[in-house]
Amino acid sequence: MTNLSKININQVVKLNTLESSKESEKIPLALNPDIDLENDLAKDLDEPELYLNRELTWLEFNRRVLHEATDEANPLLERLKFFAIFASNIDEFFMKRVGGLKLLLAANITELTVDGRTPEQQLQECAERVNAIEHIRDQSLPTLLKELETYDIRILDYDALDQKQQDFLRLHYLENIFPLVTPQIFDPAHPFPFISNLSLNILVTLQPGIGEETALARVKAPVGAGVSRFVRIGDTHHFVPLEQIIAQNLDLLFPGEKQIDYDYFFVTRNAGAERQESGTNDLLSMIELELRDRRIAPIVRLVVNPGMEQEKKRMIVDQLGLDANTDVFETPNLMAQRDLFELINLPIAGLHYPPHHPTNHHRLQDTQRNIFYLLREAGSMLLQHPYESFTSSVVRFLEEAANDDKVRAVKMSLYRTDKETRVVDLLVQAAKNGKQVAVVVEIKAKFDEAANIKWAESMEQAGIHVTYGVIGLKTHCKVLMVVRQDYSKLRRYVHIGTGNYHGGTATQYTDLGLLTCDEEIGHDVTELFNYLTTGHSRKRNFQHILVAPKQMKKELMDRIYREAANMKNGHKGLIQIKSNALEDKDIVKALYQASMAGVKIDLIIRDTCRLRPGVAGLSDNISVISIVGRFLEHSRIFYFFNAGKEEYLVGSADLMKRNLESRVEVITPIDKESLKIELRLIFNTLLDDAMDSWEMQSDGGYIKRKPKSADAIGCQVKQMEFAQTRLKTKRYKKLLRTVSARKRN
Repeated sequence: MTNLSKININQVVKLNTLESSKESEKIPLALNPDIDLENDLAKDLDEPELYLNRELTWLEFNRRVLHEATDEANPLLERLKFFAIFASNIDEFFMKRVGGLKLLLAANITELTVDGRTPEQQLQECAERVNAIEHIRDQSLPTLLKELETYDIRILDYDALDQKQQDFLRLHYLENIFPLVTPQIFDPAHPFPFISNLSLNILVTLQPGIGEETALARVKAPVGAGVSRFVRIGDTHHFVPLEQIIAQNLDLLFPGEKQIDYDYFFVTRNAGAERQESGTNDLLSMIELELRDRRIAPIVRLVVNPGMEQEKKRMIVDQLGLDANTDVFETPNLMAQRDLFELINLPIAGLHYPPHHPTNHHRLQDTQRNIFYLLREAGSMLLQHPYESFTSSVVRFLEEAANDDKVRAVKMSLYRTDKETRVVDLLVQAAKNGKQVAVVVEIKAKFDEAANIKWAESMEQAGIHVTYGVIGLKTHCKVLMVVRQDYSKLRRYVHIGTGNYHGGTATQYTDLGLLTCDEEIGHDVTELFNYLTTGHSRKRNFQHILVAPKQMKKELMDRIYREAANMKNGHKGLIQIKSNALEDKDIVKALYQASMAGVKIDLIIRDTCRLRPGVAGLSDNISVISIVGRFLEHSRIFYFFNAGKEEYLVGSADLMKRNLESRVEVITPIDKESLKIELRLIFNTLLDDAMDSWEMQSDGGYIKRKPKSADAIGCQVKQMEFAQTRLKTKRYKKLLRTVSARKRN
């Protein structure tokens, strides 16, 4: 490992001793003579021991999610929801991350990660980590289910039911499910059947008669398409898993058999394979092929019940082409636990979080006046979801644009949306009302490709100009622009967000949005859409917003180095960043260098984090916390002290190599002082939290913070209260004055 005690702090970053300026920031990093990333210190900072593994730190995030499922402070059905979230996350981890590692392994790619691991090593360590975390789950879920029985909510075993209940379920099965079930025998004359992704299956063993051989069959539980995983008994809150109902009535599928044995197994397939684009004309066809390939892609995980005979387990492992050491997992509990989502909305008082009703933004209370008038008066507004309503702000903005006679054009980037939000309907309405409507649809949004293809086709049929972004890059930015004829000139109104235009996630994720009519931002966003619709970027210079992959990474690194230079010149150095992930090695290295120069760095990183905080001589000025609570922390905020000329930025980009180098992302500065104070309040609230936050240790582990008083409340509850307070202007102004005073001190 690097001998940090021998590092000369003066070598950390050789920066310009002059105060930074707009001109110096525009110098390409590699050409700046005062920043030498090829010196001996930079080579020391390439040591793999200084970086944590992306996959393992993401699994540690899911350990924190699982903690929410076991935390007795959370209501019971909310805890059940966290079990479902945990299961869904692990499924996705195997589909995307493990699937990708297996592709590397199959291609004999042995290139090491920045933390020094081969694909094979990562697969082995991931399997060990998943086993350890799922062991906690397997011990905890039965305890929660027992607690739910206190409220007469029960997931029952079929064989524990009385005869009347069994008869009821058998009849329900015959009338509603049996016609959908297809048994598939496999023997020398019948090949092993295809096992679809995320399918829950029954392995049936038919005991042989005299002179016969044992027969095996597969039966898939037909969950989905109107069939529930958990079948309710009458009008009760008692449920029986569908696979047990099928298994206990196998005589209907195999009449006349004297002895029928069964086991359960669950499979996950690789979703990581992506085809190379050959041109926009072929893009839709390519995505449709990818979706088909994903359904039949190689299996990357097999889950079985512990009682399965070793011979049968080996047979399935061999048939599916799996590694018994890294690809096979056992659970004594329910498989496919993401289906627990079916039960979390049972209407029982006291088992859910208190209802949360987003407020209207305090500047958008007047619903009689045109939103464009309100926005011109304010200049810019900061939207905070889910504390403030997405519907009464962003959807209202789009709805009024669609129907306003003075609106000439609407341009939008669309990564994910939902039917309930009406985004597509409003875009179609705008086109029907004679507006020029252009939409950039990202049809490669993982797991939403099919929906996005559907949206794209419906918009094209309505006459909307639909494009699919820049070849080779995902369009991940969240930008909406309305061009309106105001008085004697066209004015651009812009929304730039940290989250998708999706009403469902807007009630579950914490996100920010900037509504503004700032001319500089409007100019840059116009250039952005011209870039997205043409792919031509050679001479596009964004003066205000930061756009990836063109300039965002360099600009962020320049700001990090500027803080170190300011420290050298006697100023305070402070960086605060909130992001979902911190994975890009160059950014981590720059933060290490700034820390070694004395810059204080506060990071709020939800999940993946390669950086090791608190290492003496390297990162002892860096702290990292992760916040896991009722809402998914999703906003991205960047703060730089900048020798007192403080900079705040918000946007769509996480600090990951893919976001900074392979996606179109947008971060916008927040220049209005009152909005800066609102962002400072958010930072202070999150950094001071002792209820929902975990402190990261240098070894990659986390320790949950403990509140100092019994009546402490979490940062998310506080922000709910702040949203209510914003409606009471005098009280809110007093709160902001308190924040301003704290900032000065």
